[in-house]
Amino acid sequence: MSLPLPPPAPARDPVTPEGRPGPVTPGRWASGPPSQAQPLLRQEAKGEEEEGEETGVQGAWGTGAAGQGWRGWGEAARAAAAEAEEGQVAARGAAAAGAGGGRGGWRRLLAWLRRRRPQCCPCAAPLPRSAAHCCHGGTKMAAVAYNLGKREINHYFSVRSAKVLALVAVLLLAACHLASRRYRGNDSCEYLLSSGRFLGEKVWQPHSCMMHKYKISEAKNCLVDKHIAFVGDSRIRQLFYSFVKIINPQFKEEGNKHGNIPFEDKIASVKVDFLWHPEVNGSMKQCIKVWTEDSVAKPHVIVAGAATWSIKIHNGSNEALSQYKMNITSIAPLLEKLAKTSDVYWVLQDPVYEDLLSENRKMITNEKIDAYNEAAVSILNSSTRNSKSNVKMFSVSKLIAQETIMESLDGLHLPESSRETSAMILMNVYCNKILKPVDGSCCQPRPPLTLIQKLAACFFTLSIIGYLIFYVIHRNAHRKNKPCTDLESGEEKKNIINTPVSPLEILLQSFCKLGLIMAYFYMCDRANLFMKENKFYTHSTFFIPIIYILVLGVFYNENTKETKVLNREQTDEWKGWMQLVILIYHISGASTFLPVYMHIRVLVAAYLFQTGYGHFSYFWIKGDFGIHRVCQVLFRLNFLVVVLCIVMDRPYQFYYFVPLVTVWFMVIYVTLALWPQIIQKKANGNCFWHFGLLLKLAFLLLCICFLAYSQGAFEKIFSLWPLSKCFELKGNVYEWWFRWRLDRYVVFHGMLFAFIYLALQKRQVLSEGKGEPLFSNKISNFLLFISVVSFLTYSIWASSCKNKAECNELHPSVSVVQILAFILIRNIPGYARSVYSSFFAWFGKISLELFICQYHIWLAADTRGILVLIPGNPMLNIIVSTFIFVCVAHEISQITNDLAQIIIPKDNSSLLKRLACIAAFFCGLLILSSIQDKSRH
Repeated sequence: MSLPLPPPAPARDPVTPEGRPGPVTPGRWASGPPSQAQPLLRQEAKGEEEEGEETGVQGAWGTGAAGQGWRGWGEAARAAAAEAEEGQVAARGAAAAGAGGGRGGWRRLLAWLRRRRPQCCPCAAPLPRSAAHCCHGGTKMAAVAYNLGKREINHYFSVRSAKVLALVAVLLLAACHLASRRYRGNDSCEYLLSSGRFLGEKVWQPHSCMMHKYKISEAKNCLVDKHIAFVGDSRIRQLFYSFVKIINPQFKEEGNKHGNIPFEDKIASVKVDFLWHPEVNGSMKQCIKVWTEDSVAKPHVIVAGAATWSIKIHNGSNEALSQYKMNITSIAPLLEKLAKTSDVYWVLQDPVYEDLLSENRKMITNEKIDAYNEAAVSILNSSTRNSKSNVKMFSVSKLIAQETIMESLDGLHLPESSRETSAMILMNVYCNKILKPVDGSCCQPRPPLTLIQKLAACFFTLSIIGYLIFYVIHRNAHRKNKPCTDLESGEEKKNIINTPVSPLEILLQSFCKLGLIMAYFYMCDRANLFMKENKFYTHSTFFIPIIYILVLGVFYNENTKETKVLNREQTDEWKGWMQLVILIYHISGASTFLPVYMHIRVLVAAYLFQTGYGHFSYFWIKGDFGIHRVCQVLFRLNFLVVVLCIVMDRPYQFYYFVPLVTVWFMVIYVTLALWPQIIQKKANGNCFWHFGLLLKLAFLLLCICFLAYSQGAFEKIFSLWPLSKCFELKGNVYEWWFRWRLDRYVVFHGMLFAFIYLALQKRQVLSEGKGEPLFSNKISNFLLFISVVSFLTYSIWASSCKNKAECNELHPSVSVVQILAFILIRNIPGYARSVYSSFFAWFGKISLELFICQYHIWLAADTRGILVLIPGNPMLNIIVSTFIFVCVAHEISQITNDLAQIIIPKDNSSLLKRLACIAAFFCGLLILSSIQDKSRH
């Protein structure tokens, strides 16, 4: 049985037009079938309307219980009142029995049930005519039990209880990870060097951290003025070649295989040498001993290892193993001394594929290799008595070889892909702590707290303390005024009326909750408490979740309150399913698959289309250009992002979608608010104003085209201070120009569509009644056919894309085709316009929070990886992290709503004072940011 739960509170997203005129859907009596299942998480019922939704009772005008026929308004009202009165009697009896009323309460309840005249359940399905006049009492009792059970489930499984469960899960997971770090150590370098697994072919995933794939320029930048030495046999030579090819891919594997091989990049001043020492003997010892002398320049990195030659030359004898132990014992102190000033790695021997070994190598068995590795590990780790050895064991290559040695050509040497993986691990071990790449969390220390982050932590700490003090004082006052009990009647008498919650309490409570949430954000993506993993795309990881949410969305559907084009429920549904698809796209790493990427670009464009449509409709219909409306929209769009910029130490442009929507909202506002202000009420009196509005839109289109093809002018505008502080990323505004240009026309298309639609609606060209097609049958069928063809044509074109740059160039002009096709397919049939998915609509109401929060508490490393709360079980990890992520996004949505009512008051004088305070806050933030940037440089 599904859990029918009512949708959340009214949406706060300003994208959809508010207060659009239209007929009110008539109320319905509790005499029809129960409503269909609603979203899995429900908000607490507030007010009479939500209480009605919570019961799940639904009906239709003029319908009654089976066999009762048509009843007038008065009779229906009297019947409903009788039902309610009898239900209250039953509820009082059950409450008395359950709350300590003893036998008397149960007796009263049973007496009421015996006196109860059997009736047909008003919410049950219609009965046959023969049974219409007399229903069994069991049917009524079953319906009552169903409704009571549903209420009980909804009472315990609500949004509030879900959030409490999420909080408990976070505390338990944090405690487990903290204990694990204490027990197993907090050095991610050890995990990188010793453990991991293949996510797919040639994709290596270290345990608990992310590995960065270094480019040529990054490798040279890291290794400038560095000397790296590889010492060992032919396997170490292979590793040397793979390492050098990261710096110079054109370097060829040639020269004397049994001799030293030098490499030097004079431009980058990088020197990498291979020194041929196939056995651990006196020759290798002498080479290492030279570096320990103070007068000799030491390599910055030393990678050494050997064993297979000793096994081969001595035919795998035990004496050779004993000699190996003696030799490595003599070398260990020298390596330990070098490790104090250089990074020293001892490469353990990889397994062999014995079936492919030649006859002269048959003595090299995996059993012998394991014995040599055990000897090296035990001796090198015990070279220091009282502390941990500084010589690091490079044992991860063994795990890599176990998976890939079957692809070896001779059974001894690893395939090229495995060598490249080992070389990239070496690069991560050394360079991550120098360059600190975002997606290279291995071997990277926690970033130090900035001055702004410290001040933010103090502010949230004071808010939490302040709220706790306020709560204790309020609770003590509540205890003093606790209702007393009347000893004669046994009923409580209330001494006072509950006082409303003060704005100060709401403010402190909101910042208290926000502080705890921000602490979770920091733990997930900055504190290295939780693990992170790289993404790996497969078709199944993207399309299977898509099918799953599609089934859920179709299952949870309801009738809309109104049947207009793009009504509130429909736009919430649209935003909801798009947001869920985008989330799956991000976590699956589907950006590497070009057809999926192009379709996701359309979804982002559709969000911006709704921005143009919704804000234009609001200003056109209501004509509200007041400062309160502007501040409300800007606050709700930007509040969370501003807090994250402070707490997570990220620039505003990093959360690119919010700046994009904010700028387009201001463009729409300025376009419509500037003289002459043209609104629907004024235009209805004179058609000339419609022409004036079209001129405004044409001028806006001209400005968009100019900025799109004049990158210099665009960059000059947004490079001006203080705009540059908002729109710069990595020292320039190119990223902002690219993002803006990618969907430059779609907001204009949304505004134009809103204008045309509202004009047609005003002239009653559209048929928006329930169940009616939007146009006449012929026109509707023709438009539906054109829409389906256009929709599929775009999908075929997007799927055939070969080059991302070329497709991105065409995307701004053609994305509107699929958006308009979807709108027509969704709205032309009357039955499609009359229903919506409450499951998708629930997520649509918090789509902005979901999009922003995913950066740090669902994904990891600023969307480059995946957050791992439960290691070793990817499916369970996704379920738990998603549950916490959704609960946090919903709570932030409520906090933003609460703070918006307090910080942005309707009174203009109070609002101006608040705006002055906000301006002072941002000025202080800019000053602190400048000081912080100077200290970094």
